[in-house]
Amino acid sequence: MQASDIARIRLFNQQISIQRFKTPADLVAWMAGLQAQDYSAVKWAAGLRLPVATEASIEQAVADKAILRTWCMRGTIHLVAPADARWLVDLTAERLIASARLAHRNLGLDAAVFAASRKVFARALGGGQALERHALYALLEDAGISTAGQRGYHLLVHAGLQGQICFGPLSGRQPTFTLLEAWAPQAKTLPREEAAANLACRYFSSRGPATLTDFIWWSSLAPAEARAAHAAVRSEFVEELIDGESYWLSPDAGPSASKATDLHLLPGFDEYLLGYKNRDPVLDPRLAPEIAPYKNGIFQPIIVVESRIVGTWKRTLGKQRVEITARPFTDLGKAAREAFGAAAAHYGGFLGFPVDLA
Repeated sequence: MQASDIARIRLFNQQISIQRFKTPADLVAWMAGLQAQDYSAVKWAAGLRLPVATEASIEQAVADKAILRTWCMRGTIHLVAPADARWLVDLTAERLIASARLAHRNLGLDAAVFAASRKVFARALGGGQALERHALYALLEDAGISTAGQRGYHLLVHAGLQGQICFGPLSGRQPTFTLLEAWAPQAKTLPREEAAANLACRYFSSRGPATLTDFIWWSSLAPAEARAAHAAVRSEFVEELIDGESYWLSPDAGPSASKATDLHLLPGFDEYLLGYKNRDPVLDPRLAPEIAPYKNGIFQPIIVVESRIVGTWKRTLGKQRVEITARPFTDLGKAAREAFGAAAAHYGGFLGFPVDLA
């Protein structure tokens, strides 16, 4: 294997170049999780990895409780399979809560406040209720628990990392929150070592070729625990030494070839970029500031040609149409420009809108 093969095989394993799963539930289970703090972005991240999908079908999968959003790896919201939600949260929560202790202390949040807030959530969300953030904040305030500043946000995240709440269906355009045990009664627990090994297996299957360093960063597990999880499943994967670095991938990772005009429009925060600590195999590091131009943690939607990130793109939604603007780093060439038009039409079809190219 050559260094140039890494990105092409990742496109295959991440279900971007070839879509092998037919339902959002099966896809999300394969991926272990899709980064999902931007709900519009993650809907397209799931949709582009399925042979047939629309924004409405992804939203319906959420409404049907086939997939859900919650906090897990790196404390970031992810789209996960309901059966996996509890063991993923249990596995990742301890270190994430510990890392937030200073912020909690500065905000005056302690064990008593968290316990009181969980009682409020239990009462408000019982019986399968789902409430918007502002409604939960109002109930916390009524109970004498201030949500000022970032307190309300931290109370929600802490309850999520305790496995009490998760995101529910949309209410109009607003997210809601509900009890995890009601939304995902099939969510299972796993012994910690088994859960860590399961996560490692899912990661290297869906994101290989990847390094152990990539997995440690992505999973947010303690390095020693991540190494042990990798060691537990290592025999199931192939090791490739590239430029002195060990990369791991499934032995049935599939073809690495791609067509010269293969072009994909990926959303911001896509796992193709954010699924790895070292992003050099898919992006020239000199161009990284173009993907995340501001110091606010926002990642732009990306254009991928022949498995490399070659630019960004932007959508502008109108009432009846969507305008897609290409922002390539260099001239794409005629074939890639034509492929961009086809990819933009695919995205427009996902949204249910005709497309104007800018």
